[in-house]
Amino acid sequence: MANSLFRKKSIDQIKKDYDSTHGGEAGNLKKVLGVRDLTFLGIAAVIGAGIFSTIGNAAFNGGPGVTILFVITAIACGFSALCYAEFASRVPVAGSAYTYSYVTFGELIAWIIGWALILEYAIGNIVVAISWSGYFNNLLENVFHIHLPEWMLVDPMTAKKAFTEASTAFAAGPVTDPTHLKNYQFAVDAWNSAPTIGDWHIFFNLPACIIVILITWLAYTGIKESKQTANYMVMFKIAVIIFVIVAGAFFVDTNNWTPFLPNRFEGVLRGVSAVFYAYIGFDAISTTAEEAKNPQRDMPRAMIYSLLICTVLYILVALVLTGIENYSKFQNVNDPLAFVFANRAPWIETVISVSAVVATTSVLLVFQLGQPRIWMSMSRDGLLPKQFQKIHPKYQTPSFATIVTGFLVAVPALFLEDSLVTDLTSIGTLFAFALVAGGVLLLPPRPREAGRFFLPYINGRFIIPVIFALFLYAFHGRLTDAFANFGNENHQEVLFILFVIISLIITVLTVIRNYSFIPIMGVLFCLYLMVEIPANSWFVFFAWMALGLFIYFLYGFRNSKLADVKA
Repeated sequence: MANSLFRKKSIDQIKKDYDSTHGGEAGNLKKVLGVRDLTFLGIAAVIGAGIFSTIGNAAFNGGPGVTILFVITAIACGFSALCYAEFASRVPVAGSAYTYSYVTFGELIAWIIGWALILEYAIGNIVVAISWSGYFNNLLENVFHIHLPEWMLVDPMTAKKAFTEASTAFAAGPVTDPTHLKNYQFAVDAWNSAPTIGDWHIFFNLPACIIVILITWLAYTGIKESKQTANYMVMFKIAVIIFVIVAGAFFVDTNNWTPFLPNRFEGVLRGVSAVFYAYIGFDAISTTAEEAKNPQRDMPRAMIYSLLICTVLYILVALVLTGIENYSKFQNVNDPLAFVFANRAPWIETVISVSAVVATTSVLLVFQLGQPRIWMSMSRDGLLPKQFQKIHPKYQTPSFATIVTGFLVAVPALFLEDSLVTDLTSIGTLFAFALVAGGVLLLPPRPREAGRFFLPYINGRFIIPVIFALFLYAFHGRLTDAFANFGNENHQEVLFILFVIISLIITVLTVIRNYSFIPIMGVLFCLYLMVEIPANSWFVFFAWMALGLFIYFLYGFRNSKLADVKA
């Protein structure tokens, strides 16, 4: 049983299965993506809600020092991106971290990763769709002066919370703050104007649902059309962001950069899930391997190019934002770029509103492309029903998987609150990144080949222990307090202690086995960022994993193509 759970597929077997399943031209995905297209897909996934929305809350917690968080996150992603690039150069088929884990860790871990990637793509896209709805509504109101009914623009939970908070505030006495008064009155009016069925007030987010349907249709009709659309949107939003950085520089007051770390390093780390949520573009690139013209050469380059470009843009935007306004003013600001220009250059705010809609649309497109291709790979291995690997004869896209993905995103986007799934998406992503980095250590050595990416070997035997010792020195106070008050500490510190123990084990193994520096750092960085995500989100994540394991043992384990192969 145990051996069966961890049965592996060789790289040659994966390629053979792909060739046998898609031997005919009609069954193949179209190979139309070059290095520029792949890079743009990565940028399309990274530059979205993060730079137009969640960066505001991260700036409030971390102050100008939030730029350090972008650097740390980029380094963590950089190590993982290099490991992804190594896999992409060896396994040029769709499936992303799921396929890579099947090669190195076996079927059970591959399934867990595939299930975690649903959090990263399908569920994460719910958040993006809800963000898109907010930007779209702002654009309608501020530019076209069109006002949609409030009950069509918000989920029931958010509407109920807002109404309850407003009612409590009004009952406590007169509200003197103009901003609070406006928001509270809006919440009450929205509640009272909503249609009702009995005592139930009807609220749903219609624009979020509609945009998912439209994007799903585009992803269904072809990768070439999706590629062209994504490229145009990326060029537009990069131009706008560069313009915002240059224009914003004229409004920067360097006094706002002091203090640089107002809430110390702990404040910077509070934005981990919000920031890391944006840094998953190179994972999306890996799902389109079978549509790349030369995946073994172009995919590694695109992963690294997109990561570097986006990191520079994020750092510059963060510096401009915290230079224009004091960090303390970004509390609960969901549109920070528009916020800083609202009273300084309103016309720039309009440009940003348009760009925000375009940016989040491109993110939706890339994620809606990625998820079906992961399901397609899982279906090829027998872990999901055969319908998921069906390729449309005309459009040459995974048609059934694309429709299912659209349904699973569009319907929840109508009713779910976005904050429920942001942390879950980050956990799922980091989990996948850590396993991909660790998986590289299990790959057999290979000779260098011209035109293919080759992950350089740097012996970590001496470097990793030094880094671990420096980490213990920097965090010795937190570690001491966590152990001294272990029974009384919250779950967050338990996660921190667990990370230190795992890091010690990895360090010892590195010394003994001469593990390579880059993948080990990828594992350690991702694990550390995972423990900084609120502990409550972990309970939901474990529940999600339990559901995934139930489905695996109910269907995948018995129907796997390796089920009849002796482990």
